[in-house]
Amino acid sequence: MLKNTQQLLDIMSRLRRPDDGCAWDIKQDFTTLIPYLIEEAYEVVDAIERNDLDDLRAELGDLLLQVVFHSQIAQERGLFSFEDVSAGISDKLIRRHPHVFADAVFNTDAERHQAWEQAKAQEREEKQKASEKSSVLAGVAASFPALMACEKIQDRAAQHGFDWPDVPPVFEKVLEELGEVKEAWESGDQAHIQEEIGDLLLVAVNLARHLKVNPEIALKESTKKFSRRFHYIEEQVEASGRNLVDCELAELDAFWNEAKVVLKRKP
Repeated sequence: MLKNTQQLLDIMSRLRRPDDGCAWDIKQDFTTLIPYLIEEAYEVVDAIERNDLDDLRAELGDLLLQVVFHSQIAQERGLFSFEDVSAGISDKLIRRHPHVFADAVFNTDAERHQAWEQAKAQEREEKQKASEKSSVLAGVAASFPALMACEKIQDRAAQHGFDWPDVPPVFEKVLEELGEVKEAWESGDQAHIQEEIGDLLLVAVNLARHLKVNPEIALKESTKKFSRRFHYIEEQVEASGRNLVDCELAELDAFWNEAKVVLKRKP
C-alpha cells in the first residue's frame, strides 16, 4: 500500500483508540459524520469552480478523510475495511469499462453510455434481489438534493420506456402545470399550491433532461447570476446614499435591467 495512505489509515485508527485516542473522534459514528461528509463534498466543488488547485488538493484530502473515517468505524464493527472499499470500486470500474479491461468494442459515445447504463442496471438488479426490492426506482438515495433525486428517478423511468419521445410535449406539459399552479393560487388552498408547485418543478426537471441540461448546475448558475445582479443593485443604491428599503420597486427593477447589460460586458 502507498506509504502516505497507510499513514493516514494509521492516524485514523490511533484517533479512534478508546483508551488514548481523541474524545471527539471516538464518539463519532456513521450518522454524526453525515454533515461533515456533505460539507467536504461541496467544498471540493467550490474549489474546482474557483479553479483554486491548491485548495482543491487540500479539500480532496478532507473528503478522503471522511472515507477513511467511515471505513475505520466499519472495520471496528467487523463490517468492512478501507481495503474492501478500494476493492469494491476497483471491481466496479473494471466491470463498467469492458472496452478498456476486456475485448468489448464501442464505436460511439452513445454505445459506451448504453453499456454503462446496462452495467448499472445489472448492479441494481443484483442489489434488488438481495434486498427483495423490485422497483426500477430502488436505489436512488433519499438524501440526494431534490433536483438530483428527481432527475435520477426520471432517468430510471425513461430507461424503461416511461418518457416522452421528443421535446414539444414536455413544453406543453410545463405550460399545463403552470396553469394548474395559477388555479391553485386562485383557490387559496396552500397545500394545493405546494403540490402544484412541486409538479411544476418536476416537469421543469424533465424538460431539462430532454434538453440535455443538468438542472442542479443550471439552477446553481442562475442563482449566482441573480446574486451578481442583486449586488449591482446594492452598489447603485449605496452610491446614492440610501438603503434598499428607501427605493421604489420600479427603481430597483430599472437597476436590475441595467445590471443585465453592464455585467454582460464584464469578462
